[in-house]
Amino acid sequence: MGGTPTFAIPHAFLGTRTDPKDAKVCIAGVPFDIAVTNRSGSRFGPHAIRHASRMLVDGDNPANWRDPLHLPIADVGDFQIALGKIEESLDLIEKQASAYDHLVTLGGDHTIALPLLRAIAKKRGPVGLIHFDAHLDTWPDNFGTVFAHGSVFYHAITEGLVDPKRMIQIGIRSPVQREIWDWTKAQGVTILDAESVHTSTPAAIAQKIRDVVGSQPTYLSFDIDALDPSQAPGTGTPEVGGLFTWQAMSILKKLEGLNLIGMDLVEVCPPYDIAEISALAGASLVWNYLTLFAKG
Repeated sequence: MGGTPTFAIPHAFLGTRTDPKDAKVCIAGVPFDIAVTNRSGSRFGPHAIRHASRMLVDGDNPANWRDPLHLPIADVGDFQIALGKIEESLDLIEKQASAYDHLVTLGGDHTIALPLLRAIAKKRGPVGLIHFDAHLDTWPDNFGTVFAHGSVFYHAITEGLVDPKRMIQIGIRSPVQREIWDWTKAQGVTILDAESVHTSTPAAIAQKIRDVVGSQPTYLSFDIDALDPSQAPGTGTPEVGGLFTWQAMSILKKLEGLNLIGMDLVEVCPPYDIAEISALAGASLVWNYLTLFAKG
């Protein structure tokens, strides 16, 4: 146990205040949720995830005996947004994200993944994508809004930000129009629905991910609604029948060695959370991601 009790840890992810110039991975929040189609409130997600992360500062990850604080990491605070303006906010997020080589972003709604991928693609070209979600997020628009949390990966594909043949979606189960499903598959995207995860094993799912994304640079985007509402009730668009937290964490732990270049954790919606369990799930997934890079 550390010298500071968890309730007194500074308000930053894992309490870290490392200088970003010395950090291997930086953490940023994006309190943006004006592009949602159901419940709002994920603008409070970055604060809640940071608050819950205090539970994770007392030692190593027993899966690999590593501590993210050994990386080191730096919490750089929240990105600026243009209040009430979607496209201006996306431009601002992209500009700010471009300053970091390896960024983990706390949302906010899933729309923020688009400017994050734009920033990465300008440096690296199209990347592979591991996408945990209940929804495909490949609608061309959402109720007439071109840029929204359900269209983020339609734009990522059509803008050439990701290589769809190196893109895998895990946990999909929401209602969807057949033409959207067929379009997504036709681009080369691999879709693993939630039932496929339940009837398989984390090791097999992790191997499938490896087979799809290969050894080239790959981005991880995790929508908390990939988890079942019993595991993460605090989200804007809950869908029953989802992954359990242990399944998602087990899959994530088995991705060591992939060329992972960044991550977002989005759609934690504290107004609908219970006892911080959604925020803690989000913080724990980020923590497990970070331990993939920490020294033992």
